Amino acid sequence: MVVHVELSETEMDRLFHALSASTRRDILRRTMTKEITVSELAREYDMSFSAVQKHISVLEEAQLIVKRAAGRERLVRADPQRIAQARVLLAQYEDLWRARVDRLDALLAESVEPTTP
Repeated sequence: MVVHVELSETEMDRLFHALSASTRRDILRRTMTKEITVSELAREYDMSFSAVQKHISVLEEAQLIVKRAAGRERLVRADPQRIAQARVLLAQYEDLWRARVDRLDALLAESVEPTTP
């Protein structure tokens, strides 16, 4: 699967904000393999139903999950394509920082080498 990551600053902010909370990361993990109802999710956490719904809303705004109605229930599932976009984006940041560290290592190595007359 080829994933192109061209997100706006606002989309990146929403994405990283959504991933910043352990509860939201856990909701993502739980919904990666199957759809699950909001009620089932809420039973898994030591917080109010409303608080779980707010976490789901943050994930939905970041497009990390998809919520759909099935009768009176609301089903939630992770969006693997968006998660792949997040992974690619994080890999790009990792590459950037690794390149900076490599340049710093090279610079430090130059300053340590003895000079020959």
